[in-house]
Amino acid sequence: MTRTRIIAALAMAPIAIAAILLLPTPWLIALVALLFLMGMWEWFKLVEIDDTLSRTILLVANLLLMVLLVWASAGSLVLFQIVTLVGVVWWLLALLWLRFFDFASDHETYARGFKLAAGTLAIIPAWCALGLIHAGQPDGHRWLLTALTIVWAADSGAYFAGRHFGGRLFGSRRLAPRISPNKTLEGLLGGLLAGVAVGLLFAWFTDLTLVHVPAFIIVALATVLFSVVGDLFESLLKRHVGAKDSGNMIPGHGGILDRLDGVLAALPVFALGKELFGF
Repeated sequence: MTRTRIIAALAMAPIAIAAILLLPTPWLIALVALLFLMGMWEWFKLVEIDDTLSRTILLVANLLLMVLLVWASAGSLVLFQIVTLVGVVWWLLALLWLRFFDFASDHETYARGFKLAAGTLAIIPAWCALGLIHAGQPDGHRWLLTALTIVWAADSGAYFAGRHFGGRLFGSRRLAPRISPNKTLEGLLGGLLAGVAVGLLFAWFTDLTLVHVPAFIIVALATVLFSVVGDLFESLLKRHVGAKDSGNMIPGHGGILDRLDGVLAALPVFALGKELFGF
């Protein structure tokens, strides 16, 4: 499984990096909209929307929301900034949802309604944050790559630290045993270290000034922590319906949503931190 994960990651990474560095922002957000909507399709599966027509209508509604945001922006990024802030607020609320595991865990209409709203609040702000970061001048494309490498490095660091050191530092204590029993505190620590270290390396190539290093470390730490929240929230959805993965499109990784869960929560946080600290 580890070999399959590595091969799949090595195959996808050059395509993602090339798109980030070479595509202009309008083309990139159009491409990412397609990817995110594919992830949303899988989200509908976890919400147990089984009817294809219903899924399609819901997907088109979210697509229209994206189009409306682009149209209403009219060359200004203010609306994208507002939606990004809404995304950060949502993920803070998601922490509370994780605390109360059984909330909306049944199969009633109201539970589906909450989870459908959560899907929109996860996907749309992350898409806006991605566009906001990439559109920043003069190095927006590099900053977006930095934000994503923080998440990717944290995910890999947590995976390998958990496998090799899980249980050695914190004993039998787990990060969230009811939601994701295999996630360890050692893995979280490894993810934090890897995410910040790789983030600093990429930020250095993005001309991060020395005076902004402390602020960047704070934002990188928050980005990693929220990526974990995104990961745990998708795990919560899967636990509620007894699913192992959101899909099987990516060998060794599951579905597209399984690869996006941490990114969806991390991007709004990184974008907000970058705006606040001005690096």
